[in-house]
Amino acid sequence: MRWVDVKASMKEFWFEFRRQKGGLFGLVLLFLLIVTALGAPYITEPDIPKKWGQYWEGNPTTVPPVWYNYFTTKKLAPHEILTSNDLTIVSEGEDIGGGMKYYGFEFTYENNYDTPPSDIIIRNIGVKLTDLNSPAQIIITLVRPDGVKIELLNTDLREGSIYQLAKDGKVRNTVFRWASEFEDPQKIAESGETLKSTMDTMKVIFAKAQEGILTNPEALKGTYTFQVDIFTFKEGDQVDLSNTEIVLSGRTYGLMGTDYKARDLWAGLVWGTRVSLTVGVTVAVLTVLIGIFYGVTSAYLGGWKDEFMQRVNEFWASIPTLPILILLGAAFKGHVSLWTIVFLMVAFYWTGIAKVARSMALQIKEQTYVEAAIALGAGTGRIIFKHIMPQIMPYAFAAMALNVPGAVLTEASLSFLGLGDPTAVTWGQILYDAQTQSATINGYWWWVIPPGLAITLVAFTFVLIGISLDRVLNPRLKRL
Repeated sequence: MRWVDVKASMKEFWFEFRRQKGGLFGLVLLFLLIVTALGAPYITEPDIPKKWGQYWEGNPTTVPPVWYNYFTTKKLAPHEILTSNDLTIVSEGEDIGGGMKYYGFEFTYENNYDTPPSDIIIRNIGVKLTDLNSPAQIIITLVRPDGVKIELLNTDLREGSIYQLAKDGKVRNTVFRWASEFEDPQKIAESGETLKSTMDTMKVIFAKAQEGILTNPEALKGTYTFQVDIFTFKEGDQVDLSNTEIVLSGRTYGLMGTDYKARDLWAGLVWGTRVSLTVGVTVAVLTVLIGIFYGVTSAYLGGWKDEFMQRVNEFWASIPTLPILILLGAAFKGHVSLWTIVFLMVAFYWTGIAKVARSMALQIKEQTYVEAAIALGAGTGRIIFKHIMPQIMPYAFAAMALNVPGAVLTEASLSFLGLGDPTAVTWGQILYDAQTQSATINGYWWWVIPPGLAITLVAFTFVLIGISLDRVLNPRLKRL
């Protein structure tokens, strides 16, 4: 076929396809999915697949997305990270005599939320000690909007020290002693230990100083100042504040919240797009090509060869695909790669395509131009690839689009059952983690709904394209 004819055919096809509104909408969705898949390293981070199985230090666990605040009356504090540029440096090594030096900085937090951060983490304070038996000293003091000043922590500072105020036992004891002054002494005497163990340290720190602060804290809004004083005791001891970070562990995080490993679910959704498209398109293209070649070859050969090939096809089709995949996944749990799953799906999914292709090829091979090619001495391969298969390609393109959702759903189903590739970032794997952690029961909707909608969106996209292709390329459907 000449290039002019190909160009004319493509123009005619596009003229017909653009009249299919559903197909155009599907193309727009497909474009957005492809951009998301290809841009995953830039939209999120390039090392997400490597660290997906790890716990993400510094992030809050199982918190909703930031836009959740638009739909709730009680506003939740978002996640924030303050760097050294956000700190007010008070001193960078002031000599206070006796070989001692003083370093100090402070930072402020404007609390305009009904629920404060779940933790405040101070990390990456660079310390070099000349004598490991003589650590530096760090004192963390809070100045509240009501003027109350609380020394939260007074402890040793060593290299690599990380201070999580909400989880520190000393901070809990200090805050409890301060808050107990506003409670009924009899209540403290009778159930003080219970109150201390169940107390939310951060909510109490950011609460109004009034009765009920331990059991029903009411947020005190305003500016909170945290003063951090550091003392070294030996000549040569050094403190570097240039890399210091303050993590205000929020009650909301990012566009899609976090899971039980504090992983950013937005990153999982973006990278899952790449996996789903790769699996879906690869399986669809290979199964359709194999099925069409097998069906056309069977139809053209005819006779006992056709009969034998059809019995093989029927036997292969009778094998229950999903149960076989589940059994194989269970047998090699934790060791099944994504490409192994793709190979298994391709191995089982071509049979239906072969049946349809054979029925179409049986009609095409009786056409006059095919008989003329045979009379001129054309070989079997030339007739199959040159004269019969091109006539079936319109069906092949529609079948490819319509087979993508099935492959995506199968991979997601295996991952949801915990039988997929544990090293891959997939939507099914996210749903599996949500199911094992009882996300639905606990109300973690942001962990369940977005991956499910993403799977639905991919399926919907290719169904729209597939149906539109079928209508354009199959004349009988144009009237429907």
